[in-house]
Amino acid sequence: MLIAGIDYSLCGPAICVFDGKDFSYKNCSFYYLTDTKKYADTYMGNIFGERFIDWNTEQERYSSIADWATEVILGCDHVALEGYAYSATGRVFQIAENTGLLKYKIYQTGIPITIIPPTEVKKYATGKGNADKQMMYDSFVQDTGMALKIAITPDKKEITSPISDIVDSYFICKKMYDNLVYV
Repeated sequence: MLIAGIDYSLCGPAICVFDGKDFSYKNCSFYYLTDTKKYADTYMGNIFGERFIDWNTEQERYSSIADWATEVILGCDHVALEGYAYSATGRVFQIAENTGLLKYKIYQTGIPITIIPPTEVKKYATGKGNADKQMMYDSFVQDTGMALKIAITPDKKEITSPISDIVDSYFICKKMYDNLVYV
């Protein structure tokens, strides 16, 4: 089974691709984009970080991020995407435009896509639908034994991008796996 979980955003998208029979961290590969130079070009075993592609317009930005994501998930049997956070503020229209373009490009590949609400992902990972980034990270470490913060963002006190994005993509992918296997 080859599936992907996507935590999609304008500034820190991350994708977890699982390839195997039984879900485990060792059967996952992680891909993320970042605009922070020191977090780019991270190739740590199964984690691949890249620097954002240059863009001149918002439309070009959306297209380049969607192209990157589509390239990563090509060949997958199914893709799960985290749904919109309805209480979000800020650039919600830009986020929707960006995500809509990704959904369209995935649709063009013929890969089935499932949208999983953020509260469902959080509850699945932690038991609480309103879990914060620290709780999600703690669940990730407990589930995988991997303390990514120490390896990628040791200088940060809080859980931030790209760690929170990788963690979310992992649980989106794992939730999709469970949805497919236990139907």
